[in-house]
Amino acid sequence: MDISTVIALGKNAMEVALLLSMPILVISLVAGLIVSVFQAVTQIQEMTLTFIPKIIAVAVSLIFLAPWMTKLIVNYTVQLYNSVPTLIK
Repeated sequence: MDISTVIALGKNAMEVALLLSMPILVISLVAGLIVSVFQAVTQIQEMTLTFIPKIIAVAVSLIFLAPWMTKLIVNYTVQLYNSVPTLIK
């Protein structure tokens, strides 16, 4: 196994990690932004108000994105296991 193979494996792993985490992070960011705008408009300065909408948004998005996320990680894992014979020299 040479350095280009290791770099390719690392690159693929980082791409899969980014694809898995990005939708949840964006949804959490949007939910936080909406709650922050709501707090600024109504002048409610409750610190715990931001957590509940974010938790609900992330939980709902996980419910809807779980099949896609599972399919993505399973396909990556199968591809990685299938490439093991070509990696060992």
